Amino acid sequence: MSASKTHPVTNVLVVGVGGQGVIMVSKVLALLCQRQGHEVKQSEVHGMAKRGGAVFSHIRFGKKVHSPTIPTGEADILIALEWAESMRWINQLNPETGTFISDTHKIVPPFACRNRSRNQKAVYSKETPKDVLGKVAQGYALDAVGVAAELGNERAANTILLGVMSTVLDFSVDDWLDVIAKFVPPKSIEINKKAFLYGREWVKEATIPEMNGEVEIEKAAELTNELEIIPAWCKGCDICVRMCPEHCLELDAEQKVVNARPDNCTGCRICEWLCPDFAIKLHKVPVNEKQPDAAMVEA
Repeated sequence: MSASKTHPVTNVLVVGVGGQGVIMVSKVLALLCQRQGHEVKQSEVHGMAKRGGAVFSHIRFGKKVHSPTIPTGEADILIALEWAESMRWINQLNPETGTFISDTHKIVPPFACRNRSRNQKAVYSKETPKDVLGKVAQGYALDAVGVAAELGNERAANTILLGVMSTVLDFSVDDWLDVIAKFVPPKSIEINKKAFLYGREWVKEATIPEMNGEVEIEKAAELTNELEIIPAWCKGCDICVRMCPEHCLELDAEQKVVNARPDNCTGCRICEWLCPDFAIKLHKVPVNEKQPDAAMVEA
């Protein structure tokens, strides 16, 4: 897909939540388009969105672009880094020619847990990839976060989705990789290259995936919450301690966070999403696999 006389402006909408790299994706595409001689206009909302908050970015490019905002129903590509956000914005996609690209990864916000008792079902989008992909002109959905974790860094999930999107746009692989290298940390250039190329290859044999993280209701009671804390990454900022609704967390003598009351944890993930240093991660594990104490791991 490229700008042409019949379609003078190409519209790409990138959506997700804070901390996923929505802005990085949009900046990569904007710079790439500028290098190819296109006029580019970009509009984004992210100032109030910390980790877990909604973020979106409009990118429009072509010979002449008059407005930075994509009209409703005219997005040529919707690329979503989180599944519920893809559902929130799918009406912006051109129903006849649009391409839908989404991670199936779920980030369920704390306010979705209206019942705070253990293992209650959160209010979340019920649509599955099978429900959606049959209703769009062209669509792709994959567990990009899971794949990125297997490649070595789950934060490269957005680059996997860039790889998928690159198969829809008329830019060379080398040009994509050159621009991506300018927006990622130097030490992560190789993993992001691997992630990008994986996304391109995946498209060739793309299948409709099952949703990740699905748990049958009757099995929910068999799960428990296990908090993984990486002391070396903890800066002792106290945010998680103060914001935990159940007062599970404390700072120890070395000003590192510890799970002092693990039995109180309801799995709301507030600590995980608010940690600015990614030092906390919540795992839902079968009761018989839970470790005796909260997981404390070295970096």
